[in-house]
Amino acid sequence: MTNKLIEMLRYMRPEGSDTQLDFCDEFLQPTFGHPDALGNYTVQVGVNPRLCFTAHHDTVHRTGGMQAVVVSNGVASVADASTSSCLGADCTTGIWLMLNMIEAGVHGTYVVHAAEEVGCKGSSGLVYDNPEWLDYTDAVISFDRKGTDSVITHQMGIRTASDEFARSFADALNLPQLKADTNGSYTDSNEYAAVVSECTNISVGYYNQHSVAETQDLEFAEVLLKHLLEADWSKIVISRDHTIYEDSWGYYDKPMYGYGNKLEIPDMVSVIEDNPDAVASLLESLGYTYESLRDDIDSGDNFYTNNYASRRMM
Repeated sequence: MTNKLIEMLRYMRPEGSDTQLDFCDEFLQPTFGHPDALGNYTVQVGVNPRLCFTAHHDTVHRTGGMQAVVVSNGVASVADASTSSCLGADCTTGIWLMLNMIEAGVHGTYVVHAAEEVGCKGSSGLVYDNPEWLDYTDAVISFDRKGTDSVITHQMGIRTASDEFARSFADALNLPQLKADTNGSYTDSNEYAAVVSECTNISVGYYNQHSVAETQDLEFAEVLLKHLLEADWSKIVISRDHTIYEDSWGYYDKPMYGYGNKLEIPDMVSVIEDNPDAVASLLESLGYTYESLRDDIDSGDNFYTNNYASRRMM
């Protein structure tokens, strides 16, 4: 069953690369159709589904192209570390899970976002556009977490999902190993946290992401998929008030900050001024270089608006 996942992992897809477009043409367009102007792919199964499942189609590879993938004892890894900077299971495995769920008819809104690795640009833009389906969405569930046991409840130290939701998710899937995890960094679901009650990230079995040592536990991916296809989604509990801010130390305030779960601009500027080295390190970990950061700030151009629109009509 994971043969298709292994084939998908061969595509090295840094944001803006031709290989990224090739991947989208090959694996996403047949199911999702054409993307929006930001490069996000969205499709719905069922009528007004309350759950949204997400992944992203860019990777942190330094260069585009195709790579060889080897499998040993049920674990996938890069065949030649001298020609590839990572495996790219972050977030290829999430896409593979979603494609199988769609094919099986699991009700939900499915979104494969663009540009997550360079600042969640696709998801933040989508939330800003406020699509109609957000009105009836109770939970945004990203498949973009390392390990095999996390249901993320906090991202960047801020609560984005309730403990009740985390327990009910494990119950719905009949996977008791899944536990509430407060140590999330952030992914696309974080962008929805000011407008959707439960926003989480689920372990999909990869390790050492963003490095040449990245691996994917293929056996866990198959187990997770089986449980996703058999899940009793009626057991999901929605209890977080998305208008209330709560950090990891239990501090509450009201209302929830910003639109799309972003700090107000003056507060953000203050954080940057007080912690310039930490912010620079964070941006570097997200894939930015000095040149790409400068170019993005100077131009504000979007790769998909400029490049994909013409190609997708071919």
